[in-house]
Amino acid sequence: MSLYQLIYQSQSLVPFDTPELTALLIQCRANNLRDDITGLLLYTPDGRFLQVLEGTPEAVWRLYYQHIAVDPRHFSCRVLSEGPCRHRAFSNWRMGFRVAQPQHMRTLLGYVPPDSPALLVPRPHTRPELLELLHDFVAHGEVEPWLEHPRM
Repeated sequence: MSLYQLIYQSQSLVPFDTPELTALLIQCRANNLRDDITGLLLYTPDGRFLQVLEGTPEAVWRLYYQHIAVDPRHFSCRVLSEGPCRHRAFSNWRMGFRVAQPQHMRTLLGYVPPDSPALLVPRPHTRPELLELLHDFVAHGEVEPWLEHPRM
């Protein structure tokens, strides 16, 4: 089975509170179980989302392009990275969740200085670099126990 990852960010129209986040996660986890999708969702109090989706290319594309990208609850959906992968980075979660602060998002989405002085333009993190930063954030970030739900 081929695996695919897609990482995107978006901005919600209105901030989600605890009941709305809980409902969103319950819905996502049920759908992801059905479609064999795993991943991670970060949410900031100012309404930004960063999400990693993992599964078959067809399931990931369908979820993102037919559901997430057209969801009226948010705007400015932007794919940061996508492509085939050898293994799932978040295989233990149907949809892992963490609250992130705006400064965390800036660090995760920040640009890397040029590798060479001849290249004066910084570059965005590669997918492996971003996944490594996300794993570190998850390992050291605060857990909201009411939102934690490992893959079943």
